[in-house]
Amino acid sequence: MSEITIKRFTGHHPDLPAYLPDLARLRIQVFRDFPYLYDGTVEYEEKYLKTYTDCAESVIVLVLDGDQVVGATTGLPMDAETPEFQQPFVAQGYDPAKIFYCAESVLLSEYRGRGVYPKFFAEREGHARALGRFDLVTFCCVQRPEDHPLRPADYVPLDRIWTRFGYVKHPELHTTYSWKDVDTAEETAKPMVFWLKSLQETP
Repeated sequence: MSEITIKRFTGHHPDLPAYLPDLARLRIQVFRDFPYLYDGTVEYEEKYLKTYTDCAESVIVLVLDGDQVVGATTGLPMDAETPEFQQPFVAQGYDPAKIFYCAESVLLSEYRGRGVYPKFFAEREGHARALGRFDLVTFCCVQRPEDHPLRPADYVPLDRIWTRFGYVKHPELHTTYSWKDVDTAEETAKPMVFWLKSLQETP
């Protein structure tokens, strides 16, 4: 089995731009699967990733097999995110400046089961703690109906794993985000729900 390496970058790291095309392709490939069913484009990905490269406090963790990007996870301060993601917290009385947002975790299927996923959480939370200004860390996930026609018969949500990592689902913290599904002609809004964890907890 091939050796993999994990590298952590901040958004302004000079070596990061060389990896961005591979990261864009990886996101498109992995997010085509349920539950995201994302029919992405390179053009959109370039715009999306610019949010991270423009932010000095962002983190991009890459999993490399040689020079190939086979996995990645990202995060940035919530106050650097879009209004759609900040609004639910503001409405519930949270200060976005005190929250670190963990975005995607993507990993090619053949590299799963090798202990990478827990490292994604450890790297992002460690980065947020090191910045020293955050009380909470959060991520969000799409909510798909159980009878969705493209839901695989063996699909198991990751709720138990996220709970084991110390995260708690907060249904009152919700938003929508739009993208084009693989089986639709147009973008549609998807319901998204946030999970929270206190950064005061023991890593």
